[in-house]
Amino acid sequence: MGLSDAATVQAVATLRDAATIRERGGHIADAVAAGDSEHFTLDTSRLPLVADRVAALARQRFPRGRIPYHSRWRHFEAGGVNRAAELEVALAGRSEAERARARIDLAIVSVLLDAGAGADWRYAEAASGQSFTRSEGLAVASFRGFVTGRFSADPGEPCRVDADALVALDGGALAEMFQVRPDNPLVGLDGRVALLRRLGAALNEQATQFGTPARPGQLFDLLTRGGARSVEAAQILRALLDAFSAIWPSGQQFDGTPVGDAWRHPLAGGWGPSAGWVPFHKLSQWLTYSLLEPFEWAGVTVGGLDALTGLPEYRNGGLLLDAGVIVPRDAGFAARRYTPADPWVIEWRALTVALLDRVAPLVRERLGVSAQQMPLACVLEAGTWLAGRQIAAERRAGGGPPVQIESDGTVF
Repeated sequence: MGLSDAATVQAVATLRDAATIRERGGHIADAVAAGDSEHFTLDTSRLPLVADRVAALARQRFPRGRIPYHSRWRHFEAGGVNRAAELEVALAGRSEAERARARIDLAIVSVLLDAGAGADWRYAEAASGQSFTRSEGLAVASFRGFVTGRFSADPGEPCRVDADALVALDGGALAEMFQVRPDNPLVGLDGRVALLRRLGAALNEQATQFGTPARPGQLFDLLTRGGARSVEAAQILRALLDAFSAIWPSGQQFDGTPVGDAWRHPLAGGWGPSAGWVPFHKLSQWLTYSLLEPFEWAGVTVGGLDALTGLPEYRNGGLLLDAGVIVPRDAGFAARRYTPADPWVIEWRALTVALLDRVAPLVRERLGVSAQQMPLACVLEAGTWLAGRQIAAERRAGGGPPVQIESDGTVF
């Protein structure tokens, strides 16, 4: 039997609240620490070693101490190329609001295309003469597609993303953009096409909010109505979840309402109708982090950055597994294949959220900075994700993650 409309609305709001991510992850971490998990134990004595590794990377990568946010804009800098500056040249003469919309358009479509690429794919960028793999390659490819109008239905306005272009997107066009060939295969191409088409459909269904033509960049206008010059990070996340939760292919629903990257787990705890569910919203949080700069560049202050959490994906989570902080009870876990819905994976991701909150102050202590000077968004870039990639390369040929997960690309 379904819940009342009011109860469903309240439960969905709770699952879309950034605070619930941290709260439910903490419940699971507490249960694991108490020995109540059949999947994991913890060795928190190894957290200082993780912090040492992250701090060493931060000093190496940012010797002047100015650490930027963990965002898609870092990937647009791959190979030492300032592509953001190139975009500004293309947007010259546009209003501040229009430049913000274009940056948000780019960030959203690029993040949605940022699923695992596979070990055999690479992108050759003609403009720089360089080749890129993994997330950096996907970012550069999507940037080049954006500035040449691949996501715009108006040839006279190439630097935008609009619903008409998205719903008309086909696999051949995306394959050409990503240079996919038999000798350069890209994992999950069809899934990427389907996701962008669903984004286009969602924009068209909400045209009163996202304009004509409907564009994801209209999020800027939604969050700065009345001339607002400040916004909270959690507001950006909530706006993304309210607008786009239906596009995720995981099919997770609460009483018929799509909730995206949120899952049932017996140790999640909580109160009310949403009890027993743990949300992560990994891709939406990654997207939120990637929208901080477009808002700030337009003169809008973004507050409450640490209301967001660490990203529960395979690099951050892999770091904690490979470093021996999260200890699987099953010694043969690496030989198994999991799905995002498996309790093992949900628990691992919850532990990642909780433990990144413990790593962050240790990293700040080693670097001699405060939480205000180095919010979690900067700790991630400093970088927990790169430490996860680094330790994976040390442990396994090819640098693959420690866990095999069958995913649609929108969770990991």
